Amino acid sequence: MTTMTIFLSLLLTFLSCVQSEEVTLIQPEAENGHPGGSLRLTCKTSGFDLDSYTMSWVRQVPGQGLEWIVYYYASYSNDYAPAIKDRFTASKDTSNNIFALEMKSLKIEDTAIYYCARAMVWGTAKMIFGSGTQLTVEPRQKSIVKPKLSAFYPPKSSSKDAVQAAVCLASDFFPKDISLQLAFGDKPKANVTRPSVLKPDE
Repeated sequence: MTTMTIFLSLLLTFLSCVQSEEVTLIQPEAENGHPGGSLRLTCKTSGFDLDSYTMSWVRQVPGQGLEWIVYYYASYSNDYAPAIKDRFTASKDTSNNIFALEMKSLKIEDTAIYYCARAMVWGTAKMIFGSGTQLTVEPRQKSIVKPKLSAFYPPKSSSKDAVQAAVCLASDFFPKDISLQLAFGDKPKANVTRPSVLKPDE
């Protein structure tokens, strides 16, 4: 066997070993955040040297196409989209093979599917994508507050024909939908429903 044949055989064996390592990008399925809050998205990598590749974060807002928001090689070599610049920061944790995206001052419009991505081959435009993380940014739910009830009764009247009314005042409660039951002596209870007249964000 010639020296060239031995060299080619060793090269093919080396390439076979390299190609057998499957590149994987693992992301959590979903995350939830609130306006003004902070969140950290993670992408667990394997099958390659994270430190040697430029990584990306790409997002897809519902009903829209893919939007590249971060290109990241290192702290000294990166690029951020204007929409998230100064709010989002990418980083590599090479000891744990994690590519992360720190997000702060979240907005409702940040709701999207976020994909981490890596070039399929170094120096090419073809990409390998993670499975994506569905990020939902929504207002915090207010806690349920029981209503304060105040009853007001009409003054006594000597007239049998006088119309009398009792008033029940409900205040300081949430959500602003309430169902009241009123009972007058031994008469059946009356159901009274008062729907919310407030806007959803109040």
